[in-house]
Amino acid sequence: MIPARSLVMLAAVPVVLALFALFDETLLWPMLATDVVIIMVALVDGALARKPLVKVTRQARDVFSIGRRNLVTLQLRSLSRRRLEVQVNDDLFAHASAEGLPLQATLPSHGRASVSYHVVPGRRGAYALGDHFVRYASPIGLWTRQLRIEATHPVKVFPDVQAVRQYELLARQNREQSMFRATRRRGGESEFERLREYQREDEYRAIDWKATARRGKLIAREYQLESNQSLLFMLDAGRLMTAEASGMSLLDHALNATLMLSHIASQNGDRVGLLSFADKIKSYAPPASGARATQRIIHAGYRLHPEMVETDYRRAFEQLSARVRKRTLVVLFTQVADDTSARELLRMTRGLLPRHLPLLVMFRDVDVDKMLEPHAGACSDLQLYQDAAAAEVVSWRERLSRDLKRQGALLLDVSPKKLTPQLINRYVDIKARHLL
Repeated sequence: MIPARSLVMLAAVPVVLALFALFDETLLWPMLATDVVIIMVALVDGALARKPLVKVTRQARDVFSIGRRNLVTLQLRSLSRRRLEVQVNDDLFAHASAEGLPLQATLPSHGRASVSYHVVPGRRGAYALGDHFVRYASPIGLWTRQLRIEATHPVKVFPDVQAVRQYELLARQNREQSMFRATRRRGGESEFERLREYQREDEYRAIDWKATARRGKLIAREYQLESNQSLLFMLDAGRLMTAEASGMSLLDHALNATLMLSHIASQNGDRVGLLSFADKIKSYAPPASGARATQRIIHAGYRLHPEMVETDYRRAFEQLSARVRKRTLVVLFTQVADDTSARELLRMTRGLLPRHLPLLVMFRDVDVDKMLEPHAGACSDLQLYQDAAAAEVVSWRERLSRDLKRQGALLLDVSPKKLTPQLINRYVDIKARHLL
């Protein structure tokens, strides 16, 4: 029981009488009588509120997506014959935040209500939503009754599976282009697949004029890209991948992009696999095709977290060479911040060619990029120093990019928030140009 504001205000009455009783002794007995009445009424009100009057049932998915708003719905049921104003809170798991808590609801006599909130997980793994905490006023209103209703709802936080569901919905509606500009296949026609309505992103040469004349609207030809090719995602889980952007680590951004592209590639008939590493190999899923290929990648990266250790590129690339023989598009997600690591990465990348086609994905530092934007007004000495340091970092990364491209590697230098669509567009472009 928690004293309500009304009980606190009533308790102030005998206090005031006690102050006046210091000057007028005749107020002593009224003060004591007021104390007794308030105590008796409060005890009766508390006794009437002892019985729990609210039940809560939780509805939520068993699988949550990291960094996404995951819906949780609470069904409230009143056991009271009076109207209740209810406040509900939920016990969240570690590395999670909630939008909408605590919740407010009005329950009529023996009525029901449904309220919802969203959980945003910040770390992958197995967790559980915990107990419910419910508050409502006692019959007279002198107390606030607080209930702790025991409840456990196990959830598994995976990479962004909601993006896959969204893509599938768009695909069923034949609107993939509204999410990705992946239909611009320059010189990439290999086998005719179907006719469909022309869209703004299509090239003019894709228009089928005979079909257009028959149907009275623009019709485009769509071609299949070559299938049964291999992709292997290499995920660096070293210390530099612990850096965060938009509330998630760089490794989580890489995993989300991996999940999305592996789903699209497997849908197109390609084989997909995953190799994660830091100072040692952490997980490996060999390239495979079919509907279960993406599921294998999800489980291979489910418990993968970045560690504060130095990345061992040599060990990872040796494992790649030993395990993958067929020509493969190797998508490496990593972050480099010093010359020693850069030289090691250059040497390892050179060793992949010509058997494999390496695509290196490095993350841009958004804060550093902002420092290079023009400033309004005069700059302080500290700001000038910071801008010069940012310019040196960007210049160093540009030199590294040129060296990697000179070795024959493909490079995607991208901000974490734009990673997934740009990676998918690069994959489609590689397929269309027959680089693999």
